[in-house]
Amino acid sequence: MLLAIDVGNTNTVIGLYENRILHKSWRINTDPAQTADELALKYRGLLENEPGVSGVALCSTVPAVLHQMRLMVERYYSELPVVIVEPGIKTGVPILTDNPKEVGADRIVNTLAAHHLFGGPCIVVDFGTSTNLDVVSDKGEFLGGALAPGIEISIEALAQRAAQLRQVELVAPRSVIGKNTVEALQSGAVYGFAGQVDGLVDRIIEEIGAVTAVVATGGLSQIVVSESRSITHHEPDLTLLGLALLFEKNQS
Repeated sequence: MLLAIDVGNTNTVIGLYENRILHKSWRINTDPAQTADELALKYRGLLENEPGVSGVALCSTVPAVLHQMRLMVERYYSELPVVIVEPGIKTGVPILTDNPKEVGADRIVNTLAAHHLFGGPCIVVDFGTSTNLDVVSDKGEFLGGALAPGIEISIEALAQRAAQLRQVELVAPRSVIGKNTVEALQSGAVYGFAGQVDGLVDRIIEEIGAVTAVVATGGLSQIVVSESRSITHHEPDLTLLGLALLFEKNQS
């Protein structure tokens, strides 16, 4: 089994893959304060009753966690082949931006997975700590994209700055016109972010022409998918699949 690990700013997603098929996955909090040994205890607890791990593929957008994850892998999985998404790793994804080094590893991995599934050009919408819209060319190149504040941090910031507003459950309300504060906040979050995505997708398509797919992924994607008119596919494990593909590419 391949152990695929996607370390995000808020959550870490872990998956076990065999022959590109996801066997099982977990979502845990990302804690930059945890040491390599603490991380090893957590992972061994999750994997205790699972088939043996034969390789590790890892990407991280949190430098402090990446350092500890690297130490964990060196100490506890030293006998296994390991692929960490960083400069020097063969990804097969040309990055056509002004500064390729500043592009997050998860965006590169998502590009690889999206092009594998849908060809191109296509758009990946990753709903996480930030909302990322990444544009993939017909050749599988990363062309760039748009970044916006994520759903959860936007709601948290609003609750902190407005005395009479508070955090709410992120679900669709009874109607767009909220009849109370909770529903009004839910309407703004769910329909507002769906509209934001639709507007950005429209503008991207104006620039690059028709796309094969608009793919939603990320921990908060299920909140918006059903309310967006532009999202065509929902692949919550897109990044894990990309890690599995990237591991294969670097082992061949």
